[in-house]
Amino acid sequence: MALDAASPLDRSPSIEIVGLRHVYPGGHVALEDVNLTIESGLVGLLGPNGAGKSTLMRIICTLVEPSDGEVRIAGYDVRTDRLSVRGMLGYLPQDFGGWRLHRVEEVLDTLARLSGLRSKSTRRERVADVIDQVGLTEVARRKVKKLSGGMVRRLGVAQALIHEPDVLVVDEPTVGLDPEERIRFRQLMADIGRDRTILLSTHIVADLGAACREIALLDAGTIVFQGPPSNLVALADGKVFSVATSVTYAEQIEAEYEVVSRAIQGGEVVLRGVAVDRLPEGADAVDEPTLEESYMAFMAARGRSEVARQDDEVDEPTDGRDEE
Repeated sequence: MALDAASPLDRSPSIEIVGLRHVYPGGHVALEDVNLTIESGLVGLLGPNGAGKSTLMRIICTLVEPSDGEVRIAGYDVRTDRLSVRGMLGYLPQDFGGWRLHRVEEVLDTLARLSGLRSKSTRRERVADVIDQVGLTEVARRKVKKLSGGMVRRLGVAQALIHEPDVLVVDEPTVGLDPEERIRFRQLMADIGRDRTILLSTHIVADLGAACREIALLDAGTIVFQGPPSNLVALADGKVFSVATSVTYAEQIEAEYEVVSRAIQGGEVVLRGVAVDRLPEGADAVDEPTLEESYMAFMAARGRSEVARQDDEVDEPTDGRDEE
């Protein structure tokens, strides 16, 4: 079903995708019949490496033209209204970098000028506001090459926000960050997601945090789940287990099941893991599975038990003919 064009008065900060398909030169099918509607708030796009997340991000951001289907950002078509889409949207790519010899405020001033802010005073005020919003005020005059990894990611968010977009697309934002920086980044996403749509693509469940309103799971190029995190947790009922046992039996369980955590307590090995068909002998079902455990249980049922173990996103094939 085709999407109806929205009138200017009806536009909302949303992403609407119908029947999306993308095939790379050479025949690799990256996306197949993707249907997705995303309203305001923080929404997580979750999936294993190679699922098609980066391709979907690039299509949404008008960097790749889809093979088939329709995508609208706040009512604007990504094929026919590219400039309008780009005016509504901010993008933080996975590999944001560059500007190493420039100061933080210089980077943002240049990008603000490129986005159309011609007034120097207005631009100065906007740059200061964004720097404060992402928590970089104390390093505003520091060169980018002197920033920590977490600060560079926050600068990436700042450049995506400089033109005050209604929709923010963030691709694998915490790759390479330490645990404390990841926590700070999740809080930043929660703060700025209160008055806009944020689509955060990741293969790390913990990146989503408590502020995530909805989750969409992408696997093998297709959306296999969309709904509140609580719905995904409900699907894991009876499939996440805990067991305290000997080292020998623990090794047997680890060989047969996907284990989430392992600890030693009082001479026993305590395991938490997910089961597709049956729990290990002597194990008890966990009453309140975590979101990560629920995700692993869902994907294990699809034969994808390795999904939560990766640290770096593998980009889908690209070709210069596909991108601007």
